[in-house]
Parts: sequence; structure tokens; C-alpha cells
Amino acid sequence: MSEEKRDVMIVINKVQSFRKKRKMTQEVLANKVGVSRKTIVSLEKGNYTPSLLLALQIAKVLEIDINAIFYLDEE
Repeated sequence: MSEEKRDVMIVINKVQSFRKKRKMTQEVLANKVGVSRKTIVSLEKGNYTPSLLLALQIAKVLEIDINAIFYLDEE
């Protein structure tokens, strides 16, 4: 039985970049989307993949299309 190669998809995000362009702190963003600052830190470091709802909320607060902030990359 041959083993098929399995592509692993990871979510890349540019939350930190867009947040800084808006001169917004992690704390302010966290409060606006209803999560802790620690969640935003983990998200920006790539250690946390947000739910679709959270990703949409972040995009709305940052006033950026969700596809510009979050996208898939193959590992």
C-alpha cells in the first residue's frame, strides 16, 4: 500500500501589521473583538488559529478584507 503525500495547510495572518497601521494596541483590539490580550499575542505569533467568527470580527474592526489578513499556505 503506497503512502500518499498529505499537504498540510496553515493559516498565515497579518493581524499585527494591520493593527500597527491603525496605531491600535493589542489590548484595544482584544477589547473590541471580545478576547484577551493574550489571545491576540498568540494569534500574532502564529500560535493560535482563530475561529471564523473571530477572524471576521478582527477584519471588521481593522476595516480590512478578511482575505488580506488571513490566508492559507502549504507547509
